[in-house]
Amino acid sequence: MELDFNKQDGLIPAIIQDALTDKVLMLGYMNQESLEKTEKEGVVTFFSRSKQRLWTKGETSDNFLHVVEILKDCDDDTLLIKVNPAGPTCHTGADTCFNESNQGKAAWLNHLKRVIRDRKNNPSEKSYTASLFQKGTNKIAQKVGEEAVELVIEAMDNNDTLFKEEASDLLFHYLVLLEQRGIDFDEIIDVLRARHK
Repeated sequence: MELDFNKQDGLIPAIIQDALTDKVLMLGYMNQESLEKTEKEGVVTFFSRSKQRLWTKGETSDNFLHVVEILKDCDDDTLLIKVNPAGPTCHTGADTCFNESNQGKAAWLNHLKRVIRDRKNNPSEKSYTASLFQKGTNKIAQKVGEEAVELVIEAMDNNDTLFKEEASDLLFHYLVLLEQRGIDFDEIIDVLRARHK
């Protein structure tokens, strides 16, 4: 990865983001050596400006930041590092250094939307999702209805595992139906937000 470490005396800012929630966790600085160590070991290591040494986040707390993806910006002088945090990120014990809660995994639905769209645009014979698109809107809508009925049936019982499985099936097929209709899930969120006002 080609980066410009010369603009800021050998350091570049590294924005740390939770790969699952998309929440910004913290900002640190890296030099070439700390970036190489991060890439090699798969946990985030910064250059500490106050200690003037390499510093692996979690070296004393065990709240390591496990690297999922490293991206550079358009000017090659800032990093976005997506991570799976092993615990609270801030030294105060807060989830983030901005004192925000890092709860909820709904942002992962954006990943699922992209996978569904890819299955539609690049079908494969082995893909269940692609086979749904081949059957057309009526069959996909019918599948959503079937999954909704199955969820209602499971709601009457006390088996949380089966209820969650049916809820997952319904949500997945609903997202497939939206994609088939050419409607992004964000448009549904816009409707819900407008109703909330």
